[in-house]
Amino acid sequence: MTDEQYIKRTLRLAVRAQGMTSPNPLVGAVLVKNGRILSEDFHRKAGTPHAEALVIAKAGEKASGSTLYINLEPCCHTEKRTPPCTKAIIRAGIKKVIIAMKDPNPQVSGMGIAELQRAGIEVRTGLLEDRAQRLNEAYIKYITTGKPFVTLKIAMTLDGKIATPEGESKWITGEKARKQVHRLRSSVDAVLTAIGTVKADNPHLTARFRGSKNPVRIVIDPNLEIPLHANILKVPPETIIVTRSIGDKADHLEKAGIKIIRFKEKLDLPWLMERLGKLQITSVLIEGGSSLNAHALEDGIVDKVILFIAPKIIGGKDSYPAVGGKTFRRLEEAYRLKDISIRKTGDDFFIEGYVQY
Repeated sequence: MTDEQYIKRTLRLAVRAQGMTSPNPLVGAVLVKNGRILSEDFHRKAGTPHAEALVIAKAGEKASGSTLYINLEPCCHTEKRTPPCTKAIIRAGIKKVIIAMKDPNPQVSGMGIAELQRAGIEVRTGLLEDRAQRLNEAYIKYITTGKPFVTLKIAMTLDGKIATPEGESKWITGEKARKQVHRLRSSVDAVLTAIGTVKADNPHLTARFRGSKNPVRIVIDPNLEIPLHANILKVPPETIIVTRSIGDKADHLEKAGIKIIRFKEKLDLPWLMERLGKLQITSVLIEGGSSLNAHALEDGIVDKVILFIAPKIIGGKDSYPAVGGKTFRRLEEAYRLKDISIRKTGDDFFIEGYVQY
């Protein structure tokens, strides 16, 4: 196997813990000696051993003289629950470390590599860096800005509608697309919606498949209109309501285990993202209606857009568009997506791209 193939292997290992390691990154490691894999593993959860420590422990004394492949620079700081991996690599006698990308964490960035080099270990970086950055895009944004990485998910028809004039939206897309949405939910820290969606659909916003992890549910509900029997109020999983309302209903919800985030007059979504970042929420999936979709784009909080497009046409000027709002952008000012990928999922189309502001 080539160096590139071993790095691809670390990426495949790392992604097995998708949605489970926050606020830590996804990391996989492979230890190789004389062309043979001694051990391989991945980081599973914050507070548990890192991938490097796991493969070194598995290999034992055989690790001496080996090459370590890893998708992210090994940590070198002590302000965390686990010991620095650079020290373990040096103690194990590893002779070469091949890294896909530097760690953007200011406590590590470049310093882990420098420590290994000072110990006489050969280090190579930048192999499949783009793939490694894509894998840990949420971690990168969170660790450098303190704000979560935001994905806007929309399920719509070919003519850009998300619901009929009566609000009917079940089901625009097919079963395979809906299963993929459950996997998306399991991969993020939180799902964000608005009270209109809760009242219209009474969603659970959980990830319903074997081995899934449920996200925190966040509801923007300025006037606290949420019905007390709403599915989203059944905890666990955790639910956060963003409101300006105070009073008995809010007190009742807090006593029932619902977290309340309050704002004063008009909700500022960038402010909300800062608040969520302070709660160590590193990634958010928006599953809302026309209005929330428009506000999220207008406020510049969306990093990535995922569109599920069903081969259906609803029509009707009163049907709900994917992105509403009172204003529009002229063609030369339209939101543009870059690094687009398109594929089929069942009978539907899946389009993914990153927003250019």
